[in-house]
Amino acid sequence: MSQALALPTEVAFHFNAADKLQYAVRLLRKAYAKGARLHVLADAGLSGHLDAELWQSIPGDFVPHCLDMAAPSMLAQSPIVIGPSVLDVDPAVPILVNLDGQLPDPGRIGRYQRVIEVVSTGIQDRELARSRWRWYQSSGIVPVRHDVAAALSSGRRG
Repeated sequence: MSQALALPTEVAFHFNAADKLQYAVRLLRKAYAKGARLHVLADAGLSGHLDAELWQSIPGDFVPHCLDMAAPSMLAQSPIVIGPSVLDVDPAVPILVNLDGQLPDPGRIGRYQRVIEVVSTGIQDRELARSRWRWYQSSGIVPVRHDVAAALSSGRRG
């Protein structure tokens, strides 16, 4: 008898991010200020850029984080872990931010309570996001839409 696939309770798509990296920096800064713990799924190249951007943040506005290849003690203490292998890191973190174009491993995303999918304005990124959206829907999840461009134009920050 097979077990039912565990799924997150909430999935939100933040779409129309003109600059995915800068949007992620703002999102992580805001989440950290609220005391959230997150994993950020991103390929090695984007992980390195995000790491560098968070280190170059506004002085006095440091966002503690580490890459997924850090020592276990650092991974346990960091509120934000970034990299292509975050799904292999401590399962006690409640939020996954997906900056990758692919669906996170369906067998492991259920350990997260919430998944935030960040989608740029690029055609390929949007097509990949539509595919992920359909997968979530077919799995019984109704994703929530957040139009980043509309929020920015109305003065709200995402």
